[in-house]
Amino acid sequence: MAIRPQYHLRQTNTGIDAWKVSGLITLATSLPVFKINPSHIKELDKNHWYFHGGVLPTPRSIMEHAKLINEADLSYAIILDANGSVMDGMHRICKAVMLGISEIDAVQFHIDPPPDYKNCDPATLPYDIE
Repeated sequence: MAIRPQYHLRQTNTGIDAWKVSGLITLATSLPVFKINPSHIKELDKNHWYFHGGVLPTPRSIMEHAKLINEADLSYAIILDANGSVMDGMHRICKAVMLGISEIDAVQFHIDPPPDYKNCDPATLPYDIE
């Protein structure tokens, strides 16, 4: 099944950097898996999805995230950066917390991979189905 490319976006001093999630998954395959309590993830209390380009938490966008949370597959490990911030897996984290699950699988980079796009506009990233 072809899926739309997904990106991890991060605000930096120079703008927004973006990593292809498919690339992060490939790079993370050799990392050791460990257990983490999803309710301790700091991004649960931060603006994780709505920080760029005037994107607002409209009811429609919240429904879209709710659908992704509902469909999230908890068998996949979340991916954390070297500082423990989420690079992939926020919908899985939300689902686990909502279901009262106290441990999920995670992997963590020791050194963050370089972004695929630096100082970019997320609206201009390639979103063609791979």
